[in-house]
Parts: sequence; C-alpha cells; structure tokens
Amino acid sequence: MSNIIATGFNAGSTNGELESLEADLRALAEIGVDTVELGLTTLDLIAGGRIIRDRADRVVALTKKFDFRYTVHGLVSSNFMDPVTCRYQIDAAKALVEICDRIDARILVQHGGCLRADQIFDRAAADICEREALLELADFAEPYGVRIALENIFTTEPGQYRQTPAEVAETVKAVNHPNVVALIDFSHAYIESTYRGLNFREQIAAMAPVAGHLHLHDSFGRPQGFYKGFHPQENTAMGIGDLHMPLGWGDIDWESIFGELQFLPGTVAMMEIGARYRAEQLESLERARGLMAMNNREKAIAAE
Repeated sequence: MSNIIATGFNAGSTNGELESLEADLRALAEIGVDTVELGLTTLDLIAGGRIIRDRADRVVALTKKFDFRYTVHGLVSSNFMDPVTCRYQIDAAKALVEICDRIDARILVQHGGCLRADQIFDRAAADICEREALLELADFAEPYGVRIALENIFTTEPGQYRQTPAEVAETVKAVNHPNVVALIDFSHAYIESTYRGLNFREQIAAMAPVAGHLHLHDSFGRPQGFYKGFHPQENTAMGIGDLHMPLGWGDIDWESIFGELQFLPGTVAMMEIGARYRAEQLESLERARGLMAMNNREKAIAAE
C-alpha cells in the first residue's frame, strides 16, 4: 500500500449554514477533487459537547451527495494544554469523532496546545495535560477507527509556550497510541523554525516517522510579528505570515521534501488552500498529485 493515499482541499461553511459548504463541495467536485477535509466547526453541530442530532443528520446527508473521501478538522481553537477548558474540548472532540464515523472520515485534526505568557501553569504539567487528553480521546476514537492527528502550530504571541515540530513528534511518541499520529503542517513548521532559529528541514524530518496526515500550503516562512495588513492580500504581497497560498507561490521546496521524507501508511496530503484561490486550485491539485506519486516511487525504490 502506498504511504500517501490521497490529496485534496479543505472546505467549510462561510456563514454557518450548510448551503455555503455545499457550494464549496460542488466547486471542488467540478475540478476533479476526490478528498476533502471538512471544517465541521464552521457549523453549529455540537452544543456543550452534545451532538445536535437533526443538524448532524443534515451534514451526513450532504456528504453522501458527493463521492469524496473525507477527513475532519476539529476545533481550530483546540488547546489541550489549557486547564480551564480542556474538559470541554475533549467532550467536543469526542462528539466530532462520532460525526467522523457517520461520514466515514478516519482522521480528526487536533491542534497542538499552548500557554499564554501570563498563564500560571507549569509547562511540564501542560505537556502532561495534553498527553492525557490525547490518550483519553484516542481510547474513545479507537473503536470508531478514527485517528487523532496532532498538528504543529507556530507561536502567535510573544512569550507563548508552544511546542516545536520536533517536540510535537515527541508528544505523539509519548502518548504511544495507534490512534494518535502527528500532522505536519509544513508552512507552520517553516514559520516556527524561522522564529526560533531552528532548521526547518530537521524539524519536519523529526515529525515524518510518526506523521499520518499532512497539511500543504505555501508561504515564505516569515513570522507575522506585529505587522497587520489592512487587506489579507497585503500580507501576501509582503510574504508575511500563515498565508495558505497555492503551491509554488511561496518558496517551500516541495519536490525536495517529498523526495526525501517518508510518512506513515494511509497518509492524506491535504491542501489548505481555500476558495479565495479557486482559479489556482486545479494547478495545485496536479502538483500535489505529482508529489504524492514521487513520494510513493521513492518509497518503492528504498524498499528494493
């Protein structure tokens, strides 16, 4: 079996209603996409950790209109290091696991945690809190056949405690559960490596052996800092921040990375390049499929 099995784009609702999500899915189907990562928390599907059944039923019915392979992005604000909200987050994530199972999505994305600079909570304790939460969620997800993909994030405010990509890999290894894998977000790793003075390629290489999901989108690895563009396009013009640009717009050497690194079997290379770049999505799709084929060829050569 090839290690990278699919590529595609993320999709979500723009107004909290299903109609805008359906429009996005139809547009992706028209350009030949076969795999979609659903941002289900753009919809009101869960309240206080409980699934709103009629709304969930409508989502299930919508997903069945399309012949997509699905993955699911969990709470974008997810942070299992936060002692105040961790319990609520676990409950919401468990509800998302159940929805994943109903739509045959076998990956649920979970963002790596962080602490504010002024948060009075021991960092070692925060790491343990995250690991324990991941273990509880993974135990819950195992009977459903859903894997939790822990994503590396970049520092978003001065003094924040945030794990490096290599440390995210160590968290996955420490949890040591078959239903927990690392998620390499290459642009996030690039930005964090620049910010901390780390070697970008070494950081993602540390994650690769435990990575079962990937997020692809281009950037220049330049931290946002205190600059705030008036229009999002101004950040793009300066190459600053987490830009989520089409592949090739930034300076990430995708061919070199996918020619070098290997990932876990069953990995999806998901592009987080949204409808703003609809005109460029097809070109990115073709390039991602080329990267997938290259990576699987390298795996076959290495096995010989």
